[in-house]
Amino acid sequence: MQSKYLIVGSSHAALEAATAIRLIDGDGALTLLTRDRRLPYSPTILPYVVSGRSQPDEVTLRDQAYFRGNAIEFVSGATVASVDPTQSSLRLASGETWQYDRLLIATGAAPMLPPVAGLTEVPFHVLRSMDDAIELRQAIGQAESAIVLGAGLIGMHAAENMAKAKVAVTVVELQAHALSTYFQPKASAIIERIFARNGIRMLMGQTLTSVTRQGKSCIATLADGATIAADLLLVCTGVKPNIGFLNGTGIEVDSGILVDDRMRTNVPNIWAAGDVAQARGLWGGTVVNGILPNAAEQGRIAGLGMADDAGGKPFPGAVPLNTYSFFGQQAVSVGRADAGDGFEIEESSSEGVYRRIVLKDGQLVGIATINDFVDAGIMWQLIRRRIDLSSVKSEFLADPKLTGRQLMSQIWR
Repeated sequence: MQSKYLIVGSSHAALEAATAIRLIDGDGALTLLTRDRRLPYSPTILPYVVSGRSQPDEVTLRDQAYFRGNAIEFVSGATVASVDPTQSSLRLASGETWQYDRLLIATGAAPMLPPVAGLTEVPFHVLRSMDDAIELRQAIGQAESAIVLGAGLIGMHAAENMAKAKVAVTVVELQAHALSTYFQPKASAIIERIFARNGIRMLMGQTLTSVTRQGKSCIATLADGATIAADLLLVCTGVKPNIGFLNGTGIEVDSGILVDDRMRTNVPNIWAAGDVAQARGLWGGTVVNGILPNAAEQGRIAGLGMADDAGGKPFPGAVPLNTYSFFGQQAVSVGRADAGDGFEIEESSSEGVYRRIVLKDGQLVGIATINDFVDAGIMWQLIRRRIDLSSVKSEFLADPKLTGRQLMSQIWR
């Protein structure tokens, strides 16, 4: 099989790349290969499938009519086994071979399993695909107790859904506080208290050393010797880019596939975008930034480059952005959670409400709130555009939502 443009993946980065290519080249053969056997969907919707708020067949990002109308060949159930850049080809697990002129790798990420003794010998769940979500939803309906290993966004979403389904939940987290990638301890403490008030046992700063099966139960042993028994075990200890099939290709990888500001790899005619790509961070270095806006932007940049469009803007640098709703509460984290010399920090908290603003050289570099609404997208733009807030600093610190809106209304004109 052969295609001028070959895209491996079917989520946000892949779809944005396909759209960008079709804006420039309406006729060149364009193919999307995906290991999933479903039409494209967003991984961000999976917690809502678990909860039952969304149905698997109602959350597709594109349907077959879209692919037909845009002359895009959509091939599902196609897992890439290897890539041969010297032959401009890739081989699928089925043995089928595809030739390409330009290749985009947008294979996303897979669950990362921790080094827990016995883990691979007991039944456990992960949450990264639609099938995972469906299986977890069914398992929750049959469980009375559960262990969630990991207090990141996925684990916390899942723990909430289980608690609402009347499952007794214990969350075990290696770090000292929940959502440590996004929030400082004071903010995390608010979230943890709300989870505890809703019946969820929060064990922070704990190491799970081993798991065993005893009848229908999973027995988890902590480093201090304590044990927890549960019907269901969910592992949410992070993800890693799907790059194993690139071994021996010469494509440079680190934590992810290394790309330049045009999403090009070091190998001609091969691009990477989304959760699999390691691109420039706004504050230097290179990072894998697994958020939806980042994936969409990188996909668009890659697609324009693949179609030889010279007008596209280069990637400006990754900035984290996350919004998180839990038990009727709202949390936002944008930009840097850390701070060092030369940073100015304004932090305040009261019962159930939190705000932390980080500035440097008059510019916003990070903001985190709980039940203190700000426009996450506007904060993201202020950070990315390095807007000087010196003249409105006091107003911004007093009311970042209103001041941010006023600033962006002027900038976006």
